[in-house]
Amino acid sequence: MNREQAYMRMLGATANMQWNIARMLEAKAEESEKARNWICNHITAASFLGDQTQLKQTAQINEQVIEVLDGVNKMSQGILSVMRSVLPKTNEGGGGHGGDEEEMLFGGMGDMN
Repeated sequence: MNREQAYMRMLGATANMQWNIARMLEAKAEESEKARNWICNHITAASFLGDQTQLKQTAQINEQVIEVLDGVNKMSQGILSVMRSVLPKTNEGGGGHGGDEEEMLFGGMGDMN
């Protein structure tokens, strides 16, 4: 297997990984929406014995969300490292990207704010 074939295999695996990440995120979003609806309709301040219990439960839910986001971030960093190894590095000042691979890969996503 030559270098080009190896790179194509890496890119194919990366594309498959991105597809699987998207599917997992869609499933997680659907699950989160169902959980949100259930929480909003069934849990009230009267459901907890005190403020501390309510705060503890809220913190547990938020920790789960943070764990999911951390996992997605780690997978994205892995994808970025594959892309950096496959794509040629350009040190040109022109082109509007300034040689920043992250901007080149994710610049089309727009402003997230």
